[in-house]
Amino acid sequence: MKRLLIRADDIGYSYAVDLGVARSVNEGLVRSVGLMPNMPEAARGWSLVADAGVAVGQHTNVCLGRPCADPARIPSMLNENGEFHSSRTFREHFKRGEELIDFDEACVEIRAQHDRFVEIVGREPDYFEAHAVMSENLNRAISAVARELGLKEQKASFDPAAVVHCGDTDLRMVMRSMEPDYEPKEAIMQTVREMVDGETVIFVCHPGYLDRFILENSSLTTDRTKEVDALIDPGLRAWLESQPDLRLIDYRDL
Repeated sequence: MKRLLIRADDIGYSYAVDLGVARSVNEGLVRSVGLMPNMPEAARGWSLVADAGVAVGQHTNVCLGRPCADPARIPSMLNENGEFHSSRTFREHFKRGEELIDFDEACVEIRAQHDRFVEIVGREPDYFEAHAVMSENLNRAISAVARELGLKEQKASFDPAAVVHCGDTDLRMVMRSMEPDYEPKEAIMQTVREMVDGETVIFVCHPGYLDRFILENSSLTTDRTKEVDALIDPGLRAWLESQPDLRLIDYRDL
């Protein structure tokens, strides 16, 4: 049996993104969502899907907006405006072989975001990971806090051939939204066709609609809207359900 988990990241990124994620859950295929605890729209975004019975993870965000921790405790993580360094800044430091953030400070912020997550959702996350930035200290800190709190860490790799872990499960992660001419429906179907028996694959999506905030702060824009359309497409649902050797799962199944 093949197992496919379709995940939607970025609840809280913006109100328009929240609307797209909510539609992908309430009308579509998404059964696992990642929440960015530090963002102003996180609570409202969660309220749009809270009654849908989905798995929800902490999508720890340290490259957009303001922190959950006391800024005085995490100076390496913030710019002169008291906001997190951007993804671009992380990339620039990474290319120079420089670590931008302090490990202990990262742990402080990750714990603070966990506290905010529990405040919003009312329970512990079903999985635990980070919005992708290029920082070895962030990855180490995610692992450390996950162990400390007894949470299910989702190890990340967007090499589609790499085997990573979540809990006790070996799996592959597939994210194709940054590819030229990306068509999500076809990408999901191709992913299923390429899976082998007994394999678990997580297909990572970022469904959403667009507003000024997302257009000014993200390089991923129109492909978010394509993903909403694909994830609510009855034809894609029917095709997936017609596959006799495929089971659709969420993070609670891992």
